[in-house]
Amino acid sequence: MINDVLAEAKDKMSQSVEVAKDDFATVSAGRANPALFQKLLVEYYGTPTPLVQLAGFQQPEARVLVITPFDKSALKDIEKAIVAAPHLGASPNNDGQIIRITMPELTADRRKDYVKIVRDKAETARVAVRNVRRSAKSDLDALTGEVGDDEIARAEKELESITKHAVDQIDEALKKKEAELLEV
Repeated sequence: MINDVLAEAKDKMSQSVEVAKDDFATVSAGRANPALFQKLLVEYYGTPTPLVQLAGFQQPEARVLVITPFDKSALKDIEKAIVAAPHLGASPNNDGQIIRITMPELTADRRKDYVKIVRDKAETARVAVRNVRRSAKSDLDALTGEVGDDEIARAEKELESITKHAVDQIDEALKKKEAELLEV
């Protein structure tokens, strides 16, 4: 029982770490990257649809990304969604067949704004990990009486170790992303 609780907590925490890393990838570092558009939703026939399901991506240059829609009728909707995305700061050019996006050079102020965004995403991930820990701890407390106190104490120590590892992974990813953003 204890092992099930710890395994579930470890799995959920590692998922939180992966979500944080994916969120970090959606913040621009001045280079064009298809991951920036991973979570961008496009209104397609009245349904919010992820852009990655509507188009293919190519990166001919470091700061240029070419988006080729599978359905040409979605071109205007894709362009509108890109313009509306505040965290991208990109200006799309539509030639009727493809959308060419040139990522702007990042100013010092914009870099600092991006660092704030990434720190907020990291804090959200840390909160998610702590919520998993809290839930697992209450599950362990519910086992009191069925399992010995020593085993529960050992499990709580292991839970703290798992939590610390997950938070450290988030902090490490945050450090890498901050360095990438602040690199000129």
